[in-house]
Amino acid sequence: MKEAKFVSKNKEKWEKMEKVNHLDADTLASNYVILSDDLSYAKTFYPGSDVVKYLNQLIAVYQINIYGQDQSEKKGIIAFWMHEFPLLLYRERRTLLFALLFFLFSALIGVFSTSKDDTFVRLILGDAYVDQTLNNIANGTPMGVYSSSDEGNMFFMITANNIKVSFIAFVFGILFSVGTLWMLFANGIMLGAFQYFFFQQGLLLHSVMSVWAHGTFEITSIIIAGGAGLVMGNSFLFPGTYKRSYSFRQGALRGIKIVTGLIPFFIIAGWIESFITRHADAYPVVGAAAILLSLGGVIGYFVLYPYYLYKNETNGKN
Repeated sequence: MKEAKFVSKNKEKWEKMEKVNHLDADTLASNYVILSDDLSYAKTFYPGSDVVKYLNQLIAVYQINIYGQDQSEKKGIIAFWMHEFPLLLYRERRTLLFALLFFLFSALIGVFSTSKDDTFVRLILGDAYVDQTLNNIANGTPMGVYSSSDEGNMFFMITANNIKVSFIAFVFGILFSVGTLWMLFANGIMLGAFQYFFFQQGLLLHSVMSVWAHGTFEITSIIIAGGAGLVMGNSFLFPGTYKRSYSFRQGALRGIKIVTGLIPFFIIAGWIESFITRHADAYPVVGAAAILLSLGGVIGYFVLYPYYLYKNETNGKN
């Protein structure tokens, strides 16, 4: 795209953004993200041009208004999770919805396969896990696997593993999105097989009340991490009007931000799994309470809050 066309395409938008006074915090953050993308594009294709200087000056105004005189790292982190991250989730909502539907479809395949083949669950979960769980069921502690190690060690091990899985799901997006789809498929199959296995043992409700205490945040975060991988992969496959290399860099940056934003939720899920799920056999009401609170957190932060920020941004521009 020639510089003149780039300026003409965005001039009206930038002029509206110049009116910084009286903008609410959500709109300031959203505009700042948009301007940062435009500046990155301008620096790549029109280095040293007047449009780069103009966007630098405009972004500087936004930085002053967003952060005031306090440019501390702490405030930047808070702004990321309060504004940039949820707005990014809303921006990529269609891709994230596709990741969710694909994961659920994969889980249904896991359910169907387990129902038709008794050996399928062993193929997916492993003989050792299935045999240990059957022994725990016989001993009256179906969820005994969650209390097989010390809480602290279990917390660090599980949290590190969940974060690793999420980053793998994201990084595999570099394989033209196919790698990420495979990760979502494999994890969906595993979840479906796991839940149907407990259904066969007459313990579906018990497993749901126990496992989803931590699984609500954990599975949601894995799906979103997969969505981040698709954002990166699709930015290369479908660059639109941008150069493929530029589109890929921007898609990768958005994906990294999404995966990074999930880290606190993997920590929460790891803490619940290590300190609460282990007590599910004795106190199922605790698991139920954790599920309700986690579900409220997932719907509130990942669905309703991004929409709220977007509506505020839209109203602020009218």
